[in-house]
Amino acid sequence: MDVGLVGVFITVAVAHFLALLSPGPDFVLVVKSAIRNKGKNAIGVAFGIALANAVYIGLCLIGVGSILAASVHIMIVLKVVGGLFLIYLAYHALKARKASYVNLDSELKSVPKHSGSFVYELVTGFMSGVLNPKNLLFYLSLFTVVLTNEVSFGFKLGLGIWMTLVVFLWDAAIIFLLSTHSVRKRFTKAAYYIDKVTGAILGLIGVSIVKSAIVR
Repeated sequence: MDVGLVGVFITVAVAHFLALLSPGPDFVLVVKSAIRNKGKNAIGVAFGIALANAVYIGLCLIGVGSILAASVHIMIVLKVVGGLFLIYLAYHALKARKASYVNLDSELKSVPKHSGSFVYELVTGFMSGVLNPKNLLFYLSLFTVVLTNEVSFGFKLGLGIWMTLVVFLWDAAIIFLLSTHSVRKRFTKAAYYIDKVTGAILGLIGVSIVKSAIVR
């Protein structure tokens, strides 16, 4: 693998993982499932969220890739839009107040203790992920870095599989680690600072994407 592809992989993989660290709707859903259920059933929600992410990754790889191959101008516009979306996510992460993260811990404490089956949790996770338009926009913005004629489909597919696996493994780790109240409390206290750091880095990546599209 040449140095250029290694750089692309690192950029996309880092941005993707940083986005996973930010405690959004999927994070809350995963932790709620971990609180309600035993580990075996709670894993279902991780599978569901990963499957929803895989659907959007596939759409970006196949559908968007064919459109970009037909027009350089569309590719440039899409890069600008994708970069701006990352900047938008960064803006909201950086402007959020600390009080909103305190509410996160309160919300998790109020979760009822009823259990759901593995299939129920899987469907819940999938529907949550697939009905969140931000997931599609996020992957679209990330794949503007790699959806070019110079990058092989095999590389894009491998990157998509990698990202899907990371989503599942991260959510599974949350389930096993944050189902314990003491660990969950420490994480929610750190969530404010995690969001600030990830927001700043995502913003820088977004700016670099927009800049590369304009320069080109």
